[in-house]
Amino acid sequence: MKRSLFGRVWPNATALVVFVACIFPVYWMFATALKPTGDIIAEDPVWFPTDITFEHFGTATDAEHFWTFVRNSLTVTCLAVLFSLVIALAGSFALARMRFKGRRGFVIGFMLAQMAPWEVMVIAIYMIVRDASMLNSLVPLTAFYMMMILPFTILTLRGFVAAVPKELEESAMVDGCTRVQAFRRVILPLLAPGLMSTSMFGFITAWNEFPLVLVLSKESGGAQTLPLWLSSFQSQFGDDWGATMAASSLFAVPILILFVFLQRRAVSGLTAGAVKG
Repeated sequence: MKRSLFGRVWPNATALVVFVACIFPVYWMFATALKPTGDIIAEDPVWFPTDITFEHFGTATDAEHFWTFVRNSLTVTCLAVLFSLVIALAGSFALARMRFKGRRGFVIGFMLAQMAPWEVMVIAIYMIVRDASMLNSLVPLTAFYMMMILPFTILTLRGFVAAVPKELEESAMVDGCTRVQAFRRVILPLLAPGLMSTSMFGFITAWNEFPLVLVLSKESGGAQTLPLWLSSFQSQFGDDWGATMAASSLFAVPILILFVFLQRRAVSGLTAGAVKG
């Protein structure tokens, strides 16, 4: 009985410890952003903010070009996710439903592309964009962000397409639908969990990406995004830790909102896409 009780308790206790260790930096970031400067620089740490202030958030949002960088990040991230989903829908359907020569090689190629670190290709990407005279532009950022998240999107959606019974598609075609209409009316609605999980993954990847925008954007140009702005925030405000943590909190808010709304569908989508097909 004791051994059975111990077997139930220790996994939960371990999970709780891991959860606290992971969530504490996030809590400390938001807590520091809400503390007055006196509490932040106090010799003894103030674990729970008592005198809450939003002054640091005002300092962050009043920083030069802040809203321009917000617009750039949202534009690049949303377009990259949208384009990758459109391409991945066609690619995943072809890999899951059609049999053609080299199909296995395509799948292996996507896996290798997903495994390859993009950082090793930064110099080559820079030279390509420079020769095309497109430095300091949102267009190459959008294109390369889409390429970064496309392999994972295709592989995940392939599992969902393969999990949909072919009989549903064939029944729709017997009733008069073309293959495109059967895909749009029958298969596409069933792919909602997969679309949500891949969208969240792609959004997080593109939203947090730093090396490419650092290389492809000029220091004072108009194609910078929030990660690059956040990296220069400390030097811009010196040792203003409150403003730095407020800026970091604002940067994390869109990801937290997206995760809260999509977490159930995203988790089930990632699991299903990993084991099916």
